[in-house]
Amino acid sequence: MVAWLKRLSNSLDRPLTGRSRLLVAVAVLVLIPTFFAPLWRMNFWAQQYPEGLDLHIYSHALVGGDGGNDLTEINVLNHYIGMEELREEDFTELKWIPLVIGLIGVLTLRSAAIGNLRSLLDLLVIAVYFGGFSLWSFWYKLDFYGKNLDPRAAVTVDPFTPPVFGHKMVGQFEVWSYPAFGAYLFLAFGLLLTGAFYLTLRRPAPDGESRPETSTGG
Repeated sequence: MVAWLKRLSNSLDRPLTGRSRLLVAVAVLVLIPTFFAPLWRMNFWAQQYPEGLDLHIYSHALVGGDGGNDLTEINVLNHYIGMEELREEDFTELKWIPLVIGLIGVLTLRSAAIGNLRSLLDLLVIAVYFGGFSLWSFWYKLDFYGKNLDPRAAVTVDPFTPPVFGHKMVGQFEVWSYPAFGAYLFLAFGLLLTGAFYLTLRRPAPDGESRPETSTGG
């Protein structure tokens, strides 16, 4: 393990191979639709809503199904249980997520053109941190809405946290929450970067690059 880490450290200044650069370039193309495709989807179902109510979460907007009418209906239902109205201006994430995606895209283009393993590793760390922080921020916002209910509401329900993944009963509603197309594109982006990193790392070390020391007997 120590030898492998030393090899990795010694290889970080190695330029990307042609195949690695191609994968990084494809990763840029994969990232572009995340500006326009929904990243997450929530579905609300009850007997009085047999077709369900949909909420699509984009990098820059909250969009209800049925031409936006579902979001209006969700906010009406939330009012009955004392939950604050879902408004785009209250989701600060919708302001900085597109900017961060754009910055990641620029850094990815730079890696494809003149990058080395170090720049690619930095990019992977940034992408993982961004994805993890975005999920935490989404959970925190849902928790805030579900835990801060108006006690004077017409319908009393226990404070709750809407699901980030999976299914949960909220009053008379079944709520599903799961990744949408944009989230899978971002996952594919990370896998492409990982593949590019591996292709360059597994290439035999060029002359002049230090190699990990190996022990010899005697």
